[in-house]
Amino acid sequence: MLVIQAASQPPKPRREPRLGLAVAGGGPIGGMYELGALRAIEDAINGLDANRLGAYVGVSSGAFIVAGLANQFSSAEMCRIFLTGDSHEARFSPNLFVQPALLEYLRRAGRTPRVLAEWMADFVRNPLRQSLTDNLVRLAGLLPTGLFDNEAIETFLRTLFTRDGRSNDFRALSRKLYVIAVELDSGRAVRFGAPGFDDVPISRAIQASSALPGLYPPVRIGGKLYVDGALQRTLHASVALDQGADLVIGINPLVPFDAASAQANGTDPSGSLIDKGLPAVLSQTFRTLLQSRMQASLSKYKRHYPKSDVVLFEPNPDDARMFFTNVFSYDNRLQVAEHAYRSTLADLRARRDDLAPLLARHGLLLDEAILADANRNLHDGLRNAPARRSAATQRLRTALDELEGLVGHASVSPRGHAAAQRQPHS
Repeated sequence: MLVIQAASQPPKPRREPRLGLAVAGGGPIGGMYELGALRAIEDAINGLDANRLGAYVGVSSGAFIVAGLANQFSSAEMCRIFLTGDSHEARFSPNLFVQPALLEYLRRAGRTPRVLAEWMADFVRNPLRQSLTDNLVRLAGLLPTGLFDNEAIETFLRTLFTRDGRSNDFRALSRKLYVIAVELDSGRAVRFGAPGFDDVPISRAIQASSALPGLYPPVRIGGKLYVDGALQRTLHASVALDQGADLVIGINPLVPFDAASAQANGTDPSGSLIDKGLPAVLSQTFRTLLQSRMQASLSKYKRHYPKSDVVLFEPNPDDARMFFTNVFSYDNRLQVAEHAYRSTLADLRARRDDLAPLLARHGLLLDEAILADANRNLHDGLRNAPARRSAATQRLRTALDELEGLVGHASVSPRGHAAAQRQPHS
């Protein structure tokens, strides 16, 4: 499903349009959907280079993707790393996401004697005032805050971002990168990468942003605990809009399922979600909450950013494959990414007349040859893997990318050129 929210007060076209990308969370499978959708968007829109955007905003699994793009991993290379496993850059194992949080289990188990001693003391003092609910609340403190350990994920990302001329430092990137997490004890959203929060390693920020409560323990940074950024808002596209983006492209993999529409279209004739049990009911509830916040955010963007366009890519409401796929399973990640690729191309094809004028304002053009190819698939763009870049080659590309940014900034106005000379580009 393609949501197009055109600017109500579109500005004059810029020589160098300011483009942003905001990618929501959705677990490992949500990340695979996002990679497939991103590949389709890049293939079908001429002039769009996902490695050269003005601002990147990521939440949870989306943070993995935008951080890779800002660090000059192409979307094709990330598909090789996370989908096909034939990348020269890294060897990724899905088991990183499901390692038991043994240290967390031991910490909680270590509290058991004290909790039991306190309960026994209370029982001796007031044996008739003990209630089942009070005891359950007391015992709940012994439960681990996360089933799986996310330290291995941070280690993998740190290794990935600290070799071959790349960087694990927000301040060293030539493009603005923001990773959103929520401070546990205040419920406040934090933009890692923004001033005051840009000294945190990118890998640690992503670990915090993807720490979904119950599955992964909160991540301690600077004496505070952080959890999944999706707990505050779904997309956080306003972060890119605050940076002056003229066009923000958003990708959100989780939408509520329309069972009636799926039955009418024949995509899922199985009946009500209640028949699928508690997991389906909980999934629908969670997705409905996310979608409600997404719609509220879009309304806010329209009011507060009238000169900016927003284009949002999501699964269709009757997409049974995306709803019933286990969001933490990797068994069918290739199929999900391929499905996302084809679905996104279909959305672009169906909405080309609405989308083309909007894209043209930003110097972008739909590739009609790509849209006309009904047999095109994700693997078409992954066949010829480039050789692994050396550290020197990557440093040269980073320097050229930074130089291009400075030249583009200088071409906007003489004042901009003077400012670029006075301040280091970051």
